[in-house]
Amino acid sequence: MRKIYLTLILLLAFVFGAEAQQAKSVILVYLDGGPAQTDTFDPKPEAGRNYYGSYKGTAKTNVEGIEIGEKLPLLATMADKYSLIRTMTHGSNAHETGHYAMITGDTSGGAVVYPSFGAVISYKLKDTYKGILPCYISVTSANSRFNEGGFLGNEYKSFDTGGRPEGKEFEVEGVVNKFVNRERMEKRMALLGDFEKGDMDKKLIDSLRDVNMQFIWGESRELFNLANESDSVKSRYGKTRLGQSCLVARKLVEAGVPFVNVRMTGWDTHKKHFQKMGSMLTVLDKALSALISDLDERGLLDSTIILCGGEFGRTPKVEWEAPWNGGRAHYGKTFSYLVAGGGFHGGKVVGKTNKTGEQVEERPVAPCDLIGSIYLLMGIDPYGTLPHVSEGDLPILPSLLDKKRSYGLLYEIMDVKK
Repeated sequence: MRKIYLTLILLLAFVFGAEAQQAKSVILVYLDGGPAQTDTFDPKPEAGRNYYGSYKGTAKTNVEGIEIGEKLPLLATMADKYSLIRTMTHGSNAHETGHYAMITGDTSGGAVVYPSFGAVISYKLKDTYKGILPCYISVTSANSRFNEGGFLGNEYKSFDTGGRPEGKEFEVEGVVNKFVNRERMEKRMALLGDFEKGDMDKKLIDSLRDVNMQFIWGESRELFNLANESDSVKSRYGKTRLGQSCLVARKLVEAGVPFVNVRMTGWDTHKKHFQKMGSMLTVLDKALSALISDLDERGLLDSTIILCGGEFGRTPKVEWEAPWNGGRAHYGKTFSYLVAGGGFHGGKVVGKTNKTGEQVEERPVAPCDLIGSIYLLMGIDPYGTLPHVSEGDLPILPSLLDKKRSYGLLYEIMDVKK
């Protein structure tokens, strides 16, 4: 019944011109390893040193009543552009299952391996997306094996760029190679053509090769060329792996790529947590704030969803004892995500944790609730189905149909009415 009701809402919205679809692209800034929510988007300065550790202070944002971690001053100046989900939950403290939950939205525990939501978006847009670049791109690598196509197949998995966007030249796997220039490539193609004379399938081969050559040497190549960006723009994002990856992501969605995954590693901070956070949070603050403001200035924020978070959070209570000596462990009971653009409201907080940040007090949000909301904003029915080669049509988000695993889509911060 819920599926029929939502389908009717979507249909009426399209027919009568309502903005059922806000978003055209998604940028997922994935903090691989699990960022500490208490040091980022849900600080607990009153909980005592055993919880706030080295970061007792907070940053007051430009939205009254919202405070974030003290190491995120740039993001604090633009809280009206994003909303915070402080009660994400799936209960898993293991990296693999946490990744799977946050990348697929599936917490059903079934035997079927679901595709990532980037792969689902890629599949759903296969008949409308006309770009030469892949529909789903990871800069510089996928978060885990769950960024693959799952039962949809590898055709829909992410294209991993590899390379170092912060380097002198961003070498992209299969596209940009500093040892192969245009002249050398054309000589190779001419030699290959001589070998293929008389081939019965030459017309088909040539058509496929033309597409590949456009991919490698056409305008799409320039999207990975950060040399054509001013030094001030590159500095604004930060000349770090994350900063320059976010700049590439902006260029890709500007060119129409529907899903870009940006991965930052190093968040699995069991030991020396606060020493590491000192630099990592500064890098994140600069890169993410630049991405949000740059998209906004270019008129792209309204059509681009930005997400930032990891597979889970970290224990609010600091582990001072050896061998951790001031670390935080895995924590899937409650953690935070930032969402912006594409139909998500800014300046809002979803959910509330208790005074120590260890328990959900108000409005839990499951992975399927977040991903289902993204599907809705992308014009995809979150209660729809996907084809399985042997099982037939399966629910696109099985957990969304289970009241024990879903707490409802994020209508309170979306431009879509319930």
